[in-house]
Amino acid sequence: MNFANEPCEQGRVDDDKAHTSDSSVNSGSSVCAADGCCAPDASNDSDVWDTTGAECCSADSGSLVVASSPHKLPEHRVHELALLKIIAETLNQANELSTMLHSVLEKLLELTGLTTGWIFLSDAYMDYRCTAEKNLPPALSGNEGQRMNNGSCWCLDRYWGGKLKNAVNILNCKRIEDAATFKWGDTNGITHHATVPLRAGKRLVGLLNIAAPGKERFSDEELALLQSVAFQIGGAIDRIRLYAAEQQRAERFAKLDEFSRALGSQLQAYTHPTLLAERAIQLIGEQFQWPIAALYELSGDELIQRAAFVNGSTNRWLSRMPLPSSGWLYEAAVNRQLAIASREEAASLASCTREPYRNANNKPIAAVAIPLPFGSAGDGVLVLGSNRPGEFSLADRPILEALAEHIALKLQNSRLAEQRHELARWDERNRLARDLHDSVSQLLFSLSVTSRGVEGLLASPSPDTDAAIAAVRDMQTLSQSALKEMRALILQLRPADLQAGLVTGLQEYGQRLGLHVHTQLEGVREMPRMVEEALWRIGQEALNNVSKHAGTKLAYLSLLLTSDQAKLSIQDNGSGLDEDLALGDATANSIGLSTMRERAEALGGQFTLARPSDGGTLVEVRVPLPSLSIERSGGN
Repeated sequence: MNFANEPCEQGRVDDDKAHTSDSSVNSGSSVCAADGCCAPDASNDSDVWDTTGAECCSADSGSLVVASSPHKLPEHRVHELALLKIIAETLNQANELSTMLHSVLEKLLELTGLTTGWIFLSDAYMDYRCTAEKNLPPALSGNEGQRMNNGSCWCLDRYWGGKLKNAVNILNCKRIEDAATFKWGDTNGITHHATVPLRAGKRLVGLLNIAAPGKERFSDEELALLQSVAFQIGGAIDRIRLYAAEQQRAERFAKLDEFSRALGSQLQAYTHPTLLAERAIQLIGEQFQWPIAALYELSGDELIQRAAFVNGSTNRWLSRMPLPSSGWLYEAAVNRQLAIASREEAASLASCTREPYRNANNKPIAAVAIPLPFGSAGDGVLVLGSNRPGEFSLADRPILEALAEHIALKLQNSRLAEQRHELARWDERNRLARDLHDSVSQLLFSLSVTSRGVEGLLASPSPDTDAAIAAVRDMQTLSQSALKEMRALILQLRPADLQAGLVTGLQEYGQRLGLHVHTQLEGVREMPRMVEEALWRIGQEALNNVSKHAGTKLAYLSLLLTSDQAKLSIQDNGSGLDEDLALGDATANSIGLSTMRERAEALGGQFTLARPSDGGTLVEVRVPLPSLSIERSGGN
């Protein structure tokens, strides 16, 4: 109901033609009343003038009081203006959607004298949620709110079918009828309700439902008032969503910066591209709080999952998806374009990997696939999933593509670094070959020539024993020189991190992973090179697991050396293994754990994975050592 800005006839007001301008009341702008007459700004003492220009209605502290005048507004219209003003103020003060809807619904019920209301927000067919409710009867509020968020009803069916244009009376409520049929509980005498569509411009965003015990019909005037309120609510929803989207975009760019820094700081610890991909996916899940992040690689006519982080844990199971049946991922993998999944397509991610996707409550309902650029990394696809509706949109393209570029660049750098290391290894092999040729090979050649000379001296009719003995001594000298040269070359092949010792090397490796490693060493003796390198690789994998899975930055490392064995123990005080998971199954189903077991057993040792009584996880490796007498004799 609007006030019309029309010239008035002195001494008469036609209530049927007088209209109230909602915008003038809510925004505080002046309303022209008569020639040469202008109402005061509504922000000053909240004055509202009628069309005659002869009277003023003062709205102070949320209510309109009509001044003494022979031409005053009808009381119900004054009440409507006050209601619209208070609701407009409530809407303008809110910046959080759920809080705003609850506040305005409560205020609407308070001012209209109605008792019950609820608001549905819906952007697509069968995609809705009851975002706000007030004084729902027990029959509808039970089952932890599921009765208002599952199934369909007649008002939503009309909404999705495009048949709901304005505020209407719903003569029968399916949810209330179901409550009576299935005996869900008391409906508090509510049998009917009014339904009002919520619009943001021309776009429908939801429904406002209002009811009261015993009220079976809302008058046209009541529906018109509810329609006016619904227009304001729809505009506020659009404003808050735009604000939230901009705020979310800013937060995601900040998280992108944190992600890039975190990934860049760990390039030395995760040098292999596969390990780096796993760490990158894990960081995405942790930084952005997305329950699902996965990296797929296009290989022939298949998409192969290389890394996945699902609901807080790294998933190392490799899954393969035939490209023709990849559906929405095909666009990202083949056409190299960002693809946003439908709700059904997002849920299909559950069939692509093993646990823990199987939990129905954790299945994604929103997903996006972003192709990775840059060279060989350009065959990859980053897939993100969320259980929050509308989590990804085309407006997020800049942040999502920037995220994919960061991962692709780091993977490309890792591959280039690996190629450089491989070239360095070839250079080292070539250098060793030259050194062997220039030193050991020459010494062995001299040794061979000298041995033939000794043979000639001893095979002659008159053997020259003195010369033969001197030649044998030369052979001993040559062989000792060759042995020294060979040992020097072997030492150069030892891992650089082991130059300072096994315990110190593992402690420094843990520090590069961001761990604080307490060390303990008992016993002093040399270990065979194969044993030391095996314990080094096992210790590396154990510290990697602490960094990625334990949820702690503290680790305890001990090395016990006895006359017949070496025992390496690494323990953390983290979350520990799943109580429902057998230790044998954990080892069998994990690539890293099975590799540690294989390394230990290859040396005749024993690998143990345990849950200490004080919590955390314990990895213990025992490897037999040859006796010192055998080592000395072998060395001599």
